[in-house]
Amino acid sequence: MDTRRLLRTFATALGTAGLLVSGCSSGGSTPSASAVGSSAPSGLSGYYEQKLSWRACGVEGFQCTTMKAPRDYAHPEAGDVKLAVSRKGATGPGERIGSLLVNPGGPGGSAIDYLQGYAAIGYPAQVRARYDMVAIDPRGVARSEPVECLTGTEMDTFTQVDQTPDDEAEASKLGRAFKTFADGCEKRSGEILPHVSTVETARDMDILRGLLGDEKLHYVGASYGTFLGATYADLFPTRVGRLVLDGAMDPSLEAVDMNRDQTAGFEGAFQSFAADCVKQPDCPLGTTSAADAAAAMKQLFADLDERPIPTGESRKLGESLATTGVIAAMYDEAAWSQLRDAIAGARKGDGSGLLALSDSYYERDPNGKYANLMYANYAVNCLDLPASFPDADAVEKAVPSFEEASPVFGRNFAWAALNCGYWPVDATGSAHRTVAEGADPIVVVGTTRDPATPYKWARSLAGQLSSGTLLTYDGDGHTAYGRGSDCIDTAINTYLLEGTAPKDGLKCS
Repeated sequence: MDTRRLLRTFATALGTAGLLVSGCSSGGSTPSASAVGSSAPSGLSGYYEQKLSWRACGVEGFQCTTMKAPRDYAHPEAGDVKLAVSRKGATGPGERIGSLLVNPGGPGGSAIDYLQGYAAIGYPAQVRARYDMVAIDPRGVARSEPVECLTGTEMDTFTQVDQTPDDEAEASKLGRAFKTFADGCEKRSGEILPHVSTVETARDMDILRGLLGDEKLHYVGASYGTFLGATYADLFPTRVGRLVLDGAMDPSLEAVDMNRDQTAGFEGAFQSFAADCVKQPDCPLGTTSAADAAAAMKQLFADLDERPIPTGESRKLGESLATTGVIAAMYDEAAWSQLRDAIAGARKGDGSGLLALSDSYYERDPNGKYANLMYANYAVNCLDLPASFPDADAVEKAVPSFEEASPVFGRNFAWAALNCGYWPVDATGSAHRTVAEGADPIVVVGTTRDPATPYKWARSLAGQLSSGTLLTYDGDGHTAYGRGSDCIDTAINTYLLEGTAPKDGLKCS
């Protein structure tokens, strides 16, 4: 069951565990941590002056630590949260610029997993040479007091609930599933649940900036990480260093508009997949036209809704899991071949391929254990914006507009957006323009056929930011940096290394 605004890079969506490096070391540079007490907001100087105790953490070349932040910034005396941090020191040669904080998106994606599994080995060597690569798991995520909601068995049941209800009974069942999920989060994580907003995480990032000894924050955020970075810039514009916001979100949108835009984004991505598929001699959706392929895809979903198929394990593949599997492959065109094979298998009665894609999306391991990605995703999203829909009647009224945005996914995405209507904690955020007046140049990156963060969001955010500059990748897939465009990579690397932003409006392919 895909949730609204699940925004993350493909590397996170399909797992980076295979890239982890074994071993341990206490290596890495140790910058002077001059926690700038004078810059600490009122009442928070103790947090900005804490001492970080770095240690080896079982992954070669990396150090880890924990830092404290107020659980509730309005009442810092009420207690702390402990947040996990990891870094890999600048490798040289060249003068060290500072720390480069990275976040892969989500909300709910582990920044530390991303750092240790990809960024600290996959970012360009010249960037890694001059920055300490740093990540902090946001509050409520992974190693930082993670939100927990359901057991693995309960989550298996939840992901299989019919998300395109055909009658009142099925709609009620879906509502009960959302309520069970929300109740589980409140029961298991009630203390942290009101305090995992993006604003609070952005404030945590500023504490970390101070503790790392950096006067300004240098940051690369992908997908939801762009919303986090933009939020930081709006809160602390004079502390903005070199910020790259890749696969940008638009903070000015209400939840329902964001969900509808994303629905259209996935439709566009599917149309690109379908257009490519019909050119292949083995396309399981036919070889005549993208329109016929879309119709065949819808029919397969309908057939699976009526009669789920075996997968080689206890779970069968129904419409919900199959839809999630297809969505997972929309994040990167490199997965299209895998998706074709999975669809071909499903049409022959074997659901294992689409189930594997779905499991990768949910971060479910072969033993049935789920990472906390989905739990944190709900918790952050439902706190950041008021719910798209209060009840099933409101969803039904909106379904036509979602189906207009996406004939393939529209009904599914509309009903998925009901999730926050059952959330036990009131939203603390609201849609707003993000200006960050006085900030240094901020590079906003958009991909023209991005499914999860539609290109128009990047245009909008770059226009809102007082110092925003738009960098465009004309291509498919989610995000642009490090995905094969020399033009994009050169522009971003030059910015990170020299501080020179690309010309506003630069387009790359």
